[in-house]
Amino acid sequence: MCAAGRRWGRRERAVLWCVLGAAWGAAWGQLRYSVPEEMPKGSFVGDVAKDLRLDLPALRGRGVRITDKGRTQYFALHERTGHLVTAERIDRERLCRLVEKCVLRCELIVEGEMKVYEIEVEIRDINDNVPSFPEAETELRVSEMAAPGSRFPLPEAHDPDSGPNSVQSYELSGDEHFSLAVRAGPGGDERPELVLAKALDRESATFHELVLRASDGGEPARTGTARLRVAVLDANDNAPVFSQAEYTVRVPEDVPVGSTLVTLTATDADEGLYGQVKYSFKKTKDLALEIFHLDSETGAITLLRSLDFEEGNSYDLKVQAEDGGGLFDTAKVVVTVTDVNDNAPELTVSSALNAISEDAPSGTVVAVLHVQDRDSGANGEVRCSIPESLPFRLEKSFEDYYRVVTARELDREEVSEYNVTVRAVDGGSPALWSSAVLALRVLDVNDNAPVFAEASYSARLAENNAAGALVLTVRAWDADWGQNARVRYRLWEGRVRGAPLSSYVSVQAETGALYALRSFDYEEVREVGLWVRAEDGGAPALSSNVSVRLVIVDENDNAPQVLYPPAAAASSSSGAGWAGVELAPRSAEAGALVAKVVAVDADAGQNAWLSYELAKATEPGLFRVGLHSGEVRTARSPLARDAARQSLVVVVKDHGRPALSATATLTVVLGESVAELLSELGSAAAAAPGEPAGRLTRWLVVAVAAVSCLFVAFVLLLLALRLRRWRRSQLLAAGSGALRGVPASHFVGIDGVRAFLHSYSHEVSLTADSRKSQLRLSAASCCDTLPARPPPDEPAPLLGEDPAGAHRADPAAAPVSSSHRTCSSAASPPFPPVLCVLRREV
Repeated sequence: MCAAGRRWGRRERAVLWCVLGAAWGAAWGQLRYSVPEEMPKGSFVGDVAKDLRLDLPALRGRGVRITDKGRTQYFALHERTGHLVTAERIDRERLCRLVEKCVLRCELIVEGEMKVYEIEVEIRDINDNVPSFPEAETELRVSEMAAPGSRFPLPEAHDPDSGPNSVQSYELSGDEHFSLAVRAGPGGDERPELVLAKALDRESATFHELVLRASDGGEPARTGTARLRVAVLDANDNAPVFSQAEYTVRVPEDVPVGSTLVTLTATDADEGLYGQVKYSFKKTKDLALEIFHLDSETGAITLLRSLDFEEGNSYDLKVQAEDGGGLFDTAKVVVTVTDVNDNAPELTVSSALNAISEDAPSGTVVAVLHVQDRDSGANGEVRCSIPESLPFRLEKSFEDYYRVVTARELDREEVSEYNVTVRAVDGGSPALWSSAVLALRVLDVNDNAPVFAEASYSARLAENNAAGALVLTVRAWDADWGQNARVRYRLWEGRVRGAPLSSYVSVQAETGALYALRSFDYEEVREVGLWVRAEDGGAPALSSNVSVRLVIVDENDNAPQVLYPPAAAASSSSGAGWAGVELAPRSAEAGALVAKVVAVDADAGQNAWLSYELAKATEPGLFRVGLHSGEVRTARSPLARDAARQSLVVVVKDHGRPALSATATLTVVLGESVAELLSELGSAAAAAPGEPAGRLTRWLVVAVAAVSCLFVAFVLLLLALRLRRWRRSQLLAAGSGALRGVPASHFVGIDGVRAFLHSYSHEVSLTADSRKSQLRLSAASCCDTLPARPPPDEPAPLLGEDPAGAHRADPAAAPVSSSHRTCSSAASPPFPPVLCVLRREV
């Protein structure tokens, strides 16, 4: 301000007063400066940093800013120098038309320190306006009867400038009949008047042309002119007279537009044209002409636009009543505007925090507010408040400033954001109010550990799962915010069947998804227990654990395995078939046990429940299979037309979904005689898949050699026992039907059948005459326990059985059967009978 005073050449006393005023104001938190109007944008106003003793380097980091109380920002703070400069070109006449001393106020806010400094800047007037008259040309009517010395009011010049720069003098030129006189008004203003210096003669001159010049006191002075035209009238000896010299009107500021405020009355004693009175405003400012309207005929003053007590509380109007002869009278009208509570309090947030830590101590300042009301008296008294339920309170700092501070500690997990509504209410009736909302975000502190959605987790996973399959997802929430609420998951290391747990399962660190890293087998692992840890991203980090139980669910992934009959050698190439040969007499009754299919399943539960079905049969309806036992029985007695060799295919199914199955192939040989039996057995052995032809031939040669040996033995035996031939013949005749009625399960099987519960002794008598060959089954020869292996000197088994080959085919299976053969001869040549006793135990 002082620099500005020197720039414009002010006196040293004024400079000293400025310095002292700025120093006194800085000491009390208020600065006052003075600058002339119309300064360009960016002009220096005052050194704020120096006057307030602010550190320039620290000033930039404290968030210092300037706020104006008006609608327009007129001042700004230069960041590098700390100078207060103009932000806009300031026109004093536009801002302060009705105010003699023009003062603009702004505030300096230091947000880092929550301090506010008030700055007042006086806008000094400069001579930037030319005096002007309401009309460029004015006509006056003067009666020729007017006496010299008569005075006639002239229009006053108006200059928006103030003080010496306003209108200071008037000059008149143009005619010797008139002169100029200036009279001081009641308010100290100067009123020009036209003085008649010499009598007029209408017949000599009807009009007189004059020039009125107004000059202000600026350096240099500026002037404005108006042309005056004086018309000389005939005699008019009565002038209009107002009923009152001064009219006083009090109206509230909320009076409706168009209302009549006062009606002026002026009378004229003349008649005709000289008695007709016209009303008009004289010496009235332009602002008043915008607000009030005067009816020239009735003298009624009406309101053109709304009044505003805060803009102007009093208006002085000059009204002139003029008759048709040019005579007039003037009156003063004073309109006083009374205040109405029409302005709500203005609440301004001078400085505020956007965020505050939840561990901030009680009493922390979060905002600085400024409140004002343009009304006066009780209407301008303002009270501020905030809701009691919020953890904040108001503290008045100075004058119209308030601080919002925390009343207690905050908890972001309880309330993360606050919208603090500050309400300002004035004392009017009815009261008006306004409010400001402070949006405050509570910053998080890592004071909450992650919490899992469930106390423990469990999941069921079907075996044979794909590697990488999703098992389940654990979820933990952290009540904190941001990085403090970012949860990451990991496994506690353990071991499963001796292997690291991390080789079986893994957890996705971001989502908590638990994946199976390998395929599980129910038959190996049935349950896995583990722990998952959730840890937030705070510093220090907080964590929590949860247990997870993974149950492996069995699937039907194992087909039934047939234990009996064993796998056939012929089916080994395909891997899908089973085969076995059983012997049954044609005399078997319905329901006789032929064989039993034995199977197991490695699965559990329903997947291991087995059922048996007869899928194919050479003779449908001859055999049936137990649904759950697997026993093959005759459904009826064999008939003569039934084929000697019956092929049965038994399907074993489990109860899984989908069901798995296996098949067992049985060959049942029906026979009445030994020859027929041997023939069918030979053909069955030859038809066995995968059996080499040489092997069958070898066994046939052995059989023929055995028969020959038996023949020789019988010849020798019959020679020794010739005397007992008759008795022997009787004995053989009694056993001729030994095959009839014997269960099929007591016969010898083909290809390694080993599942018999009893043993039988078969006595066979063979002669050259097949009609005399006999087979005897002796009940006494059956025993429960027989040697598991034949003696070393035992002959080779009948029908091509190769024990060594059997062991090679199934090395894991222990032998469960053995055979004994005893042969004797009791016949005479040429065809001595041969008796062979075959014994097989199971």
